[in-house]
Order: sequence, then C-alpha cells, then structure tokens
Amino acid sequence: MVLAPVVLGLGIGGFLDGIVIHQVLGWHHMLSGWYPDDPHRNMVADGLFHLVCLLLVVVGVVLLNRRSPLPARVLWGGIVAGWGVFNVVEGVVDHLVLGVHHVRHGPDQLVYDLAFLGFGAVLVALGWVLAGRRVS
Repeated sequence: MVLAPVVLGLGIGGFLDGIVIHQVLGWHHMLSGWYPDDPHRNMVADGLFHLVCLLLVVVGVVLLNRRSPLPARVLWGGIVAGWGVFNVVEGVVDHLVLGVHHVRHGPDQLVYDLAFLGFGAVLVALGWVLAGRRVS
C-alpha cells in the first residue's frame, strides 16, 4: 500500500466520522464519554479533532505531490484503506480502550462500536484489493 493515499484516507475518514456522526447525526462528540454534560468542551475537542483531520489531508496531498502520479485504483484503494485504518484505530482506542466516546451512547453502544470496527475492517480489505496489494 502506498503511504500518501493512506494518509489522505485517514484524514478523509476522520472528516466523515466528525461530520456525519458528530454533527449530522449528533450521536456523540469527541469527549462525550468523559464529559457528557459539557457542550463547550466537546465542541472545542471536535474542532481540534477536525484540525488534526485537516493536517492529515494536507500531509497526504503533500506526499502525493512528491511522487509520480499513481494509478487511480492505487490512489482510491489507499484512500479507502486509510479510512478503514482510521475506523479501526479510532474504534479500538477511543471507543473500547479509553471510553472517550462511543459511536452511539446507550444500551446498544457495544453493538454500534463493533459495527464501526467491522465497517473499518471491510474498508481496509476493500482498499487493499482495490489497490492491487501494491507495496511501495
């Protein structure tokens, strides 16, 4: 897998998580597991999270521009795999280990967290296959 599109996918995956789950659906915020009654702290944490996502996207674009153009399948495969890696790492660390937040708080939160991890694993596999398992 080529590093540049994976880094780009990490940032895009983070943006998709933050925009869809945090903002559109309102299921959680970055620190809602630790500070459920502090909307200001959660808003600031979500903003810092989005800044990190933006930094990952910028780094991914810079890395892409430092190399020869990639075939579309490698680019998109890497982006999809990077999104999956984001889901898996964020799901394990934030949801399961630290309890910073869960995908959707409530009695079924483990089901949502495991579905998020499963979706991430599917994205990693799909990206790997799409990219043609190329390593460089």
